[in-house]
Amino acid sequence: MIELEVRSLNAWYGAAQALFDVSLTVGAGELVVLQGLNGAGKSTLLQAILGLSQRQIGIVCYQDKTISDWPPHRRALAGLGYVAEDRRLFGALTVRENLLIAARGDVAGNTARVLALFPALAGLVQRRASQMSGGEQQMLAIARTLMTSPKLLLLDEPCEGIAPLLVESIRDALLALRTDGMPMLVAEQNRILADRADRVVTLVSGRVA
Repeated sequence: MIELEVRSLNAWYGAAQALFDVSLTVGAGELVVLQGLNGAGKSTLLQAILGLSQRQIGIVCYQDKTISDWPPHRRALAGLGYVAEDRRLFGALTVRENLLIAARGDVAGNTARVLALFPALAGLVQRRASQMSGGEQQMLAIARTLMTSPKLLLLDEPCEGIAPLLVESIRDALLALRTDGMPMLVAEQNRILADRADRVVTLVSGRVA
């Protein structure tokens, strides 16, 4: 079963075209890695799937529904979870507050689940996000998205610029999610997840290589 399908997607920033006829699929339970250098269009593609691009044309289908004309909040409510490269945490709020502010569905169950997935966060629930390391913040960003009960995850460079020990923890957590059946589309420059992916899609100058 195909969870996400992108067909002939084009996107622009102002007058500059960033994506050219990009097509890909993510099947049920699949980990698909999106590779490419800086400026290749990885972040733009994830944002376009979420409907966040300034201008885009093409088809985005999610769970057999065409969502190309849906606003971003409707796509999120339908189950698309997005972890941005810049994390977008609330720095003045604690770990617990960041988790609860995003929570939907089974709040207690989801909280227990994300703290089990990221044990390092369990001892930091009263710490402000601004006082955490980059790796801890990345764990929190992923955990906060999981609090929304997503059905498919889009992650932008989840292991970039993080201490190696925490990279291993994040990698293992994402692989555990995949084992549990969570489909994921992950953009990365390194090969931390690519070697374990079901498929790798490479972007070069906004095109699938």
